[in-house]
Amino acid sequence: MSLLEIKKAGAPVLKQKCVPVEKVDKRLRLLLDDMAETMYHAEGVGLAAPQIGEPIRAVVIDVGKELIELINPVITFREGSVKDTEGCLSVPNLYGEVERSAKVKVEFLNRRGKKQHLTAEGLLARCIQHELDHLEGQLFIDIAESLHEGEHKS
Repeated sequence: MSLLEIKKAGAPVLKQKCVPVEKVDKRLRLLLDDMAETMYHAEGVGLAAPQIGEPIRAVVIDVGKELIELINPVITFREGSVKDTEGCLSVPNLYGEVERSAKVKVEFLNRRGKKQHLTAEGLLARCIQHELDHLEGQLFIDIAESLHEGEHKS
């Protein structure tokens, strides 16, 4: 496994709408492994493929329970609304208040190409929505109600 460079705001790939993954293969599984290692090394809770320069629909997430890999994820249900502070590995030291759905259901492929479903609330729901925004070429700073510098305390 290897650490990958995390692209910063301003990189063109971060504004691209990502293409679906066509084949779940060894190359993709190695990329997911490298993305997870990069995310953990950067002390993040999520990382989307465009953040490491790959404009494909794949993300890794770990909010402290277990690593979740989402390939071609689609949110199929949203419920409620909650506002909280977000940050991003591609936008270091900048945080903002973002309103998100309180609960989401997402459909995706796992690393073996099998269709899966996940229902999430709390930080996991927020993280899924944040990472899926990356796949649409959107950063949290594009939708934040307010921004501030400093360290996030969560």
